[in-house]
Amino acid sequence: MFYSFIRWVVRVLVLLINGNTHYENKQALPDGPYVLVGPHRTWWDPLFFALAGSPRKYSFMAKEELFKNPILRWILDHANAFPVNRANPGPSTIKIPVRTLKEGKLAVMIFPSGSRYSQQLKGGAVLIAKLAKVPIVPAVYQGPVKFSHIFLRKRITVRFGDPITVPAGRVTDAMTAQLGEQMQQSFDAIDKAIDPTFKYVPDQKKYLAEKEAGKVK
Repeated sequence: MFYSFIRWVVRVLVLLINGNTHYENKQALPDGPYVLVGPHRTWWDPLFFALAGSPRKYSFMAKEELFKNPILRWILDHANAFPVNRANPGPSTIKIPVRTLKEGKLAVMIFPSGSRYSQQLKGGAVLIAKLAKVPIVPAVYQGPVKFSHIFLRKRITVRFGDPITVPAGRVTDAMTAQLGEQMQQSFDAIDKAIDPTFKYVPDQKKYLAEKEAGKVK
């Protein structure tokens, strides 16, 4: 109930402050649960992925520090988030989303691109999809990377790509690398399908701050 209510609130707010959102190729989404992956370009792109993938609901990873605040913890728990220690991810990082997917009600959202943990997260997405026996669905957000630009009613597009099936057999380094490259190729193809001239330019202040902190290379 809480997830549906929050999603409705966000949808109304987006309509009021932007009103120029476009969700494309939704027919590519599987009928059942899946692992949604996308390049992480802003802090709000998960919100637009959740809106675009409606009525399917999503579970997602959030850094464990956020769960220390009791109020925020309640919100995150009811929004289907689960805590992850990014520096030292434990077995629960895999077990919780696999269990969630096997229950069949939620999809799982992972951002394996745009951070220094991209390789580990790509491998995690592959392993989670493999153990849960669900496909990986690539998606891309194109739109403002500065929050203030959303209010300028600049176009926002979320487009889904064709599902990627994890092959049978043991998850090897070679398989993970191959599927990671397939994800990246899908991101590039989706970007071109939305806008052939698109080139991602990050928020420079945020990029420089993250580079200074060692979060990006």
